[in-house]
Amino acid sequence: MNNVFQLMPNLEGQEMRYIQELINNLNESQAQQFAVAYLSRRKDPTNILIFAIIGFLGIAGVHRFVLGQIGMGILYLLTGGLCVIGTIVDLVNHKNLAFEYNIKVANEVVTLIRQYS
Repeated sequence: MNNVFQLMPNLEGQEMRYIQELINNLNESQAQQFAVAYLSRRKDPTNILIFAIIGFLGIAGVHRFVLGQIGMGILYLLTGGLCVIGTIVDLVNHKNLAFEYNIKVANEVVTLIRQYS
C-alpha cells in the first residue's frame, strides 16, 4: 500500500483520498512514476482561482483555457464570462473545477502507467 501523503504532500482532502484509492494497487515504483507524472500535469486550485480573478477583472475565460476547456474558454471570452455571472460562479467553484480536471489527469496517468509497466 502506497502512502499518498509521502509521495504528494501538497494534496488535500478529497483529492488526496481519490489519489490514494487510485494508486492503492500500484507497486512502489509505479506509485513514484505516477506521482512525478501527476504532479507535473495537475492544476492547483489556487492557480485556477487566480486565473478566474483575471477573467473577472479583464480577460474572461482564461481559467477555462488553462483547464483545457477551449470551447468554454471561447464562449466566456466572447460573452464576457457569460455576462460575468459564469465567472462569478467559477470563482466560487474553483476547487471543484480543479478537482474535476485533476481526476481526469490522474485517470489518464494511472492508465498509462498500468499499460506500460
